[in-house]
Amino acid sequence: MKRHARREELESSDDSASASFPPVEGALRSIDVTRMQAVDGLVGPLFCFLATGVHRFFPRPVPDGAPQSIVFIKLGEQGATVLAAPAIREATRRVGSSRVYYVTFAGNREILDLMELIPAENVLEISNTSVSAFLRSLPGILIRLRRLRLEAAIDLDFFTRASALLSWLTGAPRRVGLHPYFGEGPYRGDLITHRCRYNPHWHTARFFLALVHALDQAPRDFPSWHASIGEDSLRLPAIRLPAQTRRGAERLVLETLGLSSLPVLVLLNANCSDLVPLRKWVPERYVELARQILDRHPEVHILFTGAHSEAAATGQLAAAVGSDRCRSIGGKTTLAELLAIYDLAAVLVTNDSGPVHFASLTRVKTVALFGPETPALFGPLAPSAIALTAALPCSPCVSAQNSRQSLCRDNVCMKAITVETVYAAVASLLPGPTRTKAQRHKETGWK
Repeated sequence: MKRHARREELESSDDSASASFPPVEGALRSIDVTRMQAVDGLVGPLFCFLATGVHRFFPRPVPDGAPQSIVFIKLGEQGATVLAAPAIREATRRVGSSRVYYVTFAGNREILDLMELIPAENVLEISNTSVSAFLRSLPGILIRLRRLRLEAAIDLDFFTRASALLSWLTGAPRRVGLHPYFGEGPYRGDLITHRCRYNPHWHTARFFLALVHALDQAPRDFPSWHASIGEDSLRLPAIRLPAQTRRGAERLVLETLGLSSLPVLVLLNANCSDLVPLRKWVPERYVELARQILDRHPEVHILFTGAHSEAAATGQLAAAVGSDRCRSIGGKTTLAELLAIYDLAAVLVTNDSGPVHFASLTRVKTVALFGPETPALFGPLAPSAIALTAALPCSPCVSAQNSRQSLCRDNVCMKAITVETVYAAVASLLPGPTRTKAQRHKETGWK
């Protein structure tokens, strides 16, 4: 009775997050994202303007021929780092993995190490615990980069002033990155030699790969540039996890659920990075989704996942479901262990955030929810994934060209995605002993 009463309460409640569930915080808030954006927006243009003056006063010619060493600069977003994998692989094909480097925030390097595309010692970490720590760690990184005498720098950050400055400060004579041209993005000086125009119609992984191909052209050719990129080029690396990590992940699942053998497992990831908090789906809907799955699929068990900062929130969500078949492992795993659990699961449901792309490195089937951003640009690359979006006229409202800022305070684009729609997608992906996929589609109404 209590369970049904609670369900009626949820159905009649307002769609906004209620006081019974605290806001679900982002997993990557080691550094105050809002403060970093403010610093980049306030002082970044000035530094870019001054650096542009120095660059023009002391010009350095772009040499002919192909570069023999490449550094990528992508400071934040682990999910976008996954999407950069095809670009990194193309760079290693050209110059060898030992001659490819990657500059990123310290909190992002784990996913690079797991993908094993370049040597661990070629990942250069900048501290992201605070703005002051960032500035303190920067000189050492720049000294090392200058000593490497790099021949090309590829800026994967969208219109960030800090990354444009870093590209220039590496000393690399070839610098590939975005240029705003006729105000098609924020100002960040004239520090890029291969000035690429942002294409809002290309998937991010494809666009990152095209930036590597930009090295094949002379700077004078831009903004026109060409790159022949087939679907095969966008495949992601397979993650190789140690047997010990896999055994530990399996043990955690069994102990958390109180089972002796692995069940059909559905994972719910209710988090969303603070970079774009509008991407959150209403927490109560995850509760109702879990209840529908458990009611209709007695073989299924559910685990809520999340970062350490989300442990309390995911625990509350799991408890609200009111079932022994639903528990939380929020805050109990490393990234490697989480990927191992993805491999054990049948389906993952997640907001548009890093786990969408982490899951593409594993065998789990994914249902990804998009609102203020579009799956056309950031959708999962795994062929078994389903990307859901309400496709409202106002969506997507954040993009590289507006520094991923929005005046919206009511994410109706996420609220328009109903529990029934998400459940239908999950049901179409769940294994069934006798039903075909077409039959499951017909039963659930999913197309």
